[in-house]
Amino acid sequence: MNRRLIRPSLSEVQDQLGVRMQRKKPAPPDQTNAENFYYIKQMQGRTAMVVVLDQGEVIRGVIEWYDKNCIKVHRLNEPNLLIMKSCVRYMYKDDDSKGGGNGHHNMREPEPGLEE
Repeated sequence: MNRRLIRPSLSEVQDQLGVRMQRKKPAPPDQTNAENFYYIKQMQGRTAMVVVLDQGEVIRGVIEWYDKNCIKVHRLNEPNLLIMKSCVRYMYKDDDSKGGGNGHHNMREPEPGLEE
């Protein structure tokens, strides 16, 4: 009795692996463009922003434009600034610049009848 080893050819193995590789879920994209969308929205609405830098300095103004590495902040009665994104700790919308902002949004008025 003569036994012969049956082995698939290299092309058959590659074809089988190719089918299996296609079943895998694709990797998520490297960039979601959420940052770009946020900057564009704030620029179009001319939204007053507060930018807090790494050193704790607070800058108030409107974002005029941005690129990969920096943002340009337009300020009233002060020079415009070009800020490197790597120096920004965080930023948020400036609520005090809206019509109803009086700078005392954390203080409560006393309730009636409870005056001392």
